[in-house]
Amino acid sequence: MLLVVTYSQAARATLRNVCGSHETAVVRRFGRAALFAATELGAFLALRMREKHGGDVQLSQTEPFNEFAEVKEEIREAATAYETRDSPSTPYTKFVVGTDHPTPEQMRGREL
Repeated sequence: MLLVVTYSQAARATLRNVCGSHETAVVRRFGRAALFAATELGAFLALRMREKHGGDVQLSQTEPFNEFAEVKEEIREAATAYETRDSPSTPYTKFVVGTDHPTPEQMRGREL
């Protein structure tokens, strides 16, 4: 997919027009940004916007996030356990004490 982010009012107006005119090329719209399908039409529309608005349009290529291929099981289990905790107001740093779940400090330094 192609992520198109706009940084000016004129670029946002063009993004709205492009999304409205080419609905089949738009995967999802987020106000100032949109995901275009990874097709030649999606690329054409994104490049056209960048050509028209220059630095007010940022383009990035994205790929879907596969949590099962990219995230260790211990992290997925920690997220599930934390979201099903007994007290919703308990912060993760307190929740993790006395468990085998990783601390925020441990996770912060590890790349996916």
